[in-house]
Parts: sequence; structure tokens; C-alpha cells
Amino acid sequence: MATDTATSRAMGVVNFSTGQLDPSDNTAVTVTVGFTPRHIILVNEDLVERWEKFEGMAAAACLKITSTTMSYDTDSAIVINTDGTFTVSATAAGNGDNLMWAAWG
Repeated sequence: MATDTATSRAMGVVNFSTGQLDPSDNTAVTVTVGFTPRHIILVNEDLVERWEKFEGMAAAACLKITSTTMSYDTDSAIVINTDGTFTVSATAAGNGDNLMWAAWG
């Protein structure tokens, strides 16, 4: 039987934050959550796309899910920073698209 060990544990403390982005200038957006996220979901409601980033993934990597495909995205759509923030790339942010996000830490 194979076993695996968690790379990090919340030890009974879980941080959670949600929000909405409505970028209009097609630039990257840095979101302050006040903790280092371990899991982030970003949903573009206009294009019906979803990105997911998990702690331990390569810095530039995340999952991208559309209405027809799921792919391993390596374009830095979501970057987890060490200062209690995460950054959404200009490509993922779009131009005026309505974005919803949730972060767990």
C-alpha cells in the first residue's frame, strides 16, 4: 500500500478569503489576503473559465478548466507570493471580465 505525507498542515487553523475582480486595463492584479494561500480558485464568469492553483505546484503552473477542456497551464495565471498576496496575470484577468476568486490558507 502506498502512503503519502502532507507537505503542510493547517493545524486546526484555516484562513479563507473571497472576492471579485473587475480589471479594465488588461494588467496583472495583486490581491492581498493577509495569509499565504495554499489553494486558489479563480473563475472568469464571462468566458466560463476556471483556474486552480495548489500549494506545491511549480510557480508558473496551475490547472485551467474551460467548458470543453482541462489543461496544465504554465503561463503564470496565478502566482502565490510569500507576503500574504497572490497575483493574477494580465492574460487571466482579461479586459473588463468579471472574475470571482477564493483562497484558502
